[in-house]
Amino acid sequence: MTTPGQTPPTVTGKVMRILEAFAPGDVRLTLTEICRRADLPLATGHRLIAELVAGGFLERLPDASYRVGTRLWQIGIQAARPRELRELALPYMLDLYAETRENIQLAVLRGDRAMYLERLRGPKSVPVLTRVASELPLHATAVGKVLLAFSPPELTERVIAQGLTKHAPNTITDPERLRADLAEVRRTGLAYTVEEMSIGTCSVAAPVYGQGEEVVAALSVVAWRHSADVKRFGPAVRSAARALSKDLAAKDPAAR
Repeated sequence: MTTPGQTPPTVTGKVMRILEAFAPGDVRLTLTEICRRADLPLATGHRLIAELVAGGFLERLPDASYRVGTRLWQIGIQAARPRELRELALPYMLDLYAETRENIQLAVLRGDRAMYLERLRGPKSVPVLTRVASELPLHATAVGKVLLAFSPPELTERVIAQGLTKHAPNTITDPERLRADLAEVRRTGLAYTVEEMSIGTCSVAAPVYGQGEEVVAALSVVAWRHSADVKRFGPAVRSAARALSKDLAAKDPAAR
């Protein structure tokens, strides 16, 4: 709610708050959950949500919960840079899946988190938390460590200052250990995790470069901890990331 002395949000601002409520990656939200996240009264939220449903931007489900509608998806998928990066990456991701038969993921940096642009998985792949457009912590994922390692040091310090939340048995929560881990990622060009984001999983990721030395994304394999040797996947992930980087470097930077 608006506090005394604070300017009330505009209608546009309220609508943006409603749509942002789905940003954490939740597929379905109730009216109460949306209004709580958007900091809106139920009556206001109900009216605006009804308009968004009528326009196809949100969809009301039989259980009275809501999810992102196809109209919003049609507009969002046209975002140029993510779409072009995803389209260039897909052939290499398919090759990597054919070689490993494990989860293949492509992520980019969004603020202080890793946002997933694409994911491939097979019938026997380990279940993972990621979905397309979802976001996960940088310090607890292999793609996140890559993105963090090749970002300005200020980002690492900001992530540390926010607190290194423990998500699984081996999540790194010690700042000095994280800094050392990131230094190793920069040295080897690969990041590894073993039960750092979820129990039973391991992963390896490599940086994807754009023009020059800018890391624009991270490519990873996620597998079962007890049935896969994640170190064995390192060369394949690095090779696929390098091939994708060459494709990106060959593109006109003004087109991305």
